[in-house]
This record gives sequence, C-alpha cells and structure tokens, in this order.
Amino acid sequence: MPGPLEGFKVIDLTTRVSGPLGTMILADQGADVIKVETPAGGDHTRQVATRRNGFSASFLNNNRNKRSVALNLKTPEGLEAVKRLVREADVFIQNFRPGVTERLGLGYEALRAINPGLVYASISGFGFDGPFAQRPVFDPLVQSLSGLTTVQAGSDEERPRLVRTILPDKLTGFTMAQAVCAALLARSRSGEGQHIRLSMLDTVIAFLWGSDMGGHTFVGDEMEQEVAQSWIDLIYETQDGYISVAVMRHKEWVGLARAAERPEWIEDPRFQDSEGLDHNKNARLELTQSVLRERTTADWIGRLEAAGVPCAPVLTRREAIRHPQVQANGIVVENDHPEAGRLRQAGNPADFSGTPARHRFGAPPLGAHTREVLGEAGFSAAEIEAMIAAGAAAETAAKGEDAA
Repeated sequence: MPGPLEGFKVIDLTTRVSGPLGTMILADQGADVIKVETPAGGDHTRQVATRRNGFSASFLNNNRNKRSVALNLKTPEGLEAVKRLVREADVFIQNFRPGVTERLGLGYEALRAINPGLVYASISGFGFDGPFAQRPVFDPLVQSLSGLTTVQAGSDEERPRLVRTILPDKLTGFTMAQAVCAALLARSRSGEGQHIRLSMLDTVIAFLWGSDMGGHTFVGDEMEQEVAQSWIDLIYETQDGYISVAVMRHKEWVGLARAAERPEWIEDPRFQDSEGLDHNKNARLELTQSVLRERTTADWIGRLEAAGVPCAPVLTRREAIRHPQVQANGIVVENDHPEAGRLRQAGNPADFSGTPARHRFGAPPLGAHTREVLGEAGFSAAEIEAMIAAGAAAETAAKGEDAA
C-alpha cells in the first residue's frame, strides 16, 4: 500500500543533515524526492567518515528513498534542467545561504512564475535577515546562540554545555517536513503554493520555550539570571550501573520510600506534597542517590515498578537498539543496500494504519537517476547526452574507497 504522500514530487537541493533528514521523512512517507547534487562530489556527507563500499553512514541514514540527479548549477543547462523539473513538482526545498538561490535564478518568485502551485521551502542557519544571516553555520553555533548550551548546563552560573547530538539540525528537519505537509494541505484548499522560511535558530528557540523559558514568559517579571532547578542529574548510580528514576508527584515519592525501605521519608515534613518535593529537590535527589547505590539496577527496576515509580535502565546505544521495548516497537529495521550491503537503520517513527511509510530503496549513488529523471522531464536522449558531455549533468560516480 502506498505511503500518504505518494503522488507528490519534491525537488531537493539540500545538503548535510537538516534538509536531507526532512526530505527523507517525506520520501519515507511516499513522496518522489529528487535529490539534485553537484557532479563534483555531491552532498558533503557522502565524504564523511564511517564508510563502506563508498557510502557513508551519514549519507545512507538521511537519504534513503530518494533519486539522485547530478546537475551543475554553474551552467545554464544545469539551471534550465532544474527549472524544467520544477514545472511538474509540488515542493522545492533548498538550504543554500540566504540570497544564493535568487542569484542563481532559482528563488521563490522565479520558480513561482513557472509553477504557481509550488510549495517552496528555504532553510537557513541563523535567519534570513539580521547580523548573523550571512554567516556560516554549524550546529554548535546554533546551540550557543539560542541559549540551549546554558539550558544544558542547568543554570547561567555553570559552564555552558553542548547537547551531544546535532539537535538543531535534526529538529529543523522534522519541523520542515511538518511545515511542508501543512502547506500542501493549505494548497489543496486554495490552489496556491507559498514560501516557507525556516531557520535552525528559530526552531531551537521555539523548541525551548515550552519547557525552558518560563522565567522569560511573564513580561515585566523576567529573570535576570537563570538559577539551577537542581544541580543533580536524574541519572543515579546503582551497585552495577545506572538508572533513571522520575519522582514528580507525592504518591511516587511514597512509592520510592517504600521500595527503598525508608518509611521515615514518608513522614519527612519537607516532602509532604508536590510543592515540597519541588522546593526541596536537591535534598530529595541526594537521598535518592544515597539509597540507589545499595542494590543492582535489575533489583531496583523490579522494586520500583512494583511500587508504581517511573524508572528505566540507562543503556548504551548498543544496548538500546536491542532492548525488548525498542524491538517490540519495530523502529530499528534491516535492509539490503545494493552497494553498501546489509544496513541497520531507524524506520519512520510515524505509524500510519492505512498508508504506511516504508523502505522502498536505499540512498542512491551520485547521479544514479540523472538520465531517468531528465527523461521524465521531457529531455530527449540526445539532449541528455549533450548535457553530460558538456559537464552540465553527470551519471553515477565511481565508487569511493572504503574507509575506517
């Protein structure tokens, strides 16, 4: 059964992670995503480390279910080819630095003149105007400018810390995919396309606001400096490892006290309601840590679950993908790639009952579908041959060498 986005065509000029992840979500859900890459190496992530048979894990994990067309946008023929692809497209997505597509003649207004129903999405790092708009952007810079590093530190007094994954990039990819679907829904009612502009910086700030910006919500009563809610992490040592325990309500504190065989905690005047648990958080967490060292993780999981206390073991990545709950969810899947071999990847997390997302094919070699896609766009075999001969287009590149 086809995915929910079958029949929609997406022209994808994005590279690295934020754009490719977002377009892969659309591809997983059935859209025909045509990835337009430069013949000179293609998407940068094709060359990064952790590789097999010329394919990097990063490229494979952000570009499955797409077709690759290699076009040289520095040539008139390459640009004209993109415009011809746009004529029959539903969506065009790019993450060049602001102003680049306009200079190329591929800006929103230019493509809208070709296809008025086009949903055009632009991704930037810091924004489209302002003092940082033209600066090169990488994930740590967005984490720093957005305040995320001080959220991760716990307070403004502590040394800022990075989230140890490229959260701004990935979060922007998910947000972009949702925005594109919303714009397609709006088009189904109005018949008109529109321009979506999305920055990584805005995405992270909006993401933080729901839980981490309470001190700046009430106008006129803003905090001058964020203080730590607690200086203790909610990861506790056990006799043989680590565990996370979440006590948010008084009844869970009572359950923890009983599981730990500490009845005096129940009578402690500091912990008689949820407000007291919050005001005396550090004392509560210190008591919790002191007792959790006495038993093994498995012992505590059994005791805490029986007492109705939310808890989970702390797992490594290797352990997490093999955990019974993760396996029951079926989120980790294996498929064969014709060149990279057997792959283990995360599937699409949205489970559609009627139009399921699915793995149709793996990430493509560079230019693997150049002839196919250009032929569908109306180019003759002779025209395609001439473009390849002139360097305006390219076929599949030679396989790269394995790297550790």
